[in-house]
Amino acid sequence: MTEIAVTVNGRVYREAVEPRLLLSDFLRGRLGLTGTHVGCEHGVCGACTIRFDGVAARSCLLLAVQADGAEIVTVEGLARNGALTPLQEAFRRHHALQCGFCTPGILMAAEDLVSRAARPTRDEIVDLLSGHLCRCTGYTPIVDAIAEVAGA
Repeated sequence: MTEIAVTVNGRVYREAVEPRLLLSDFLRGRLGLTGTHVGCEHGVCGACTIRFDGVAARSCLLLAVQADGAEIVTVEGLARNGALTPLQEAFRRHHALQCGFCTPGILMAAEDLVSRAARPTRDEIVDLLSGHLCRCTGYTPIVDAIAEVAGA
């Protein structure tokens, strides 16, 4: 077992973990943050996307021990005091989710894009979404929601 200290959604956790434990499994199983979904476990579907030290990352491709000292934000950490973020509100308005399985990962990646790019283009938004699998929406409402918030 290896001791780690990680800040998740503003709270510090000190845990002993197996060296081979995936970060996605740590977040879901140990911390109960089940908004981080696990789909492919190969980094292809994007359902497990989180913010890791301020950058979007696939939690299924990281080990929990790699998170020692890191600051992580999961989808549960987006809303503050029950108020949805502008991006979450736009997803609601544009009906940019159906089953919701892909939504947390897409929200985390989109929050990352909106925070880094001053005014991403629709092409940049589509490129971002090329790393996320959604079987329900056809992506148009998702692109529209992100574009609205990004001012694209």
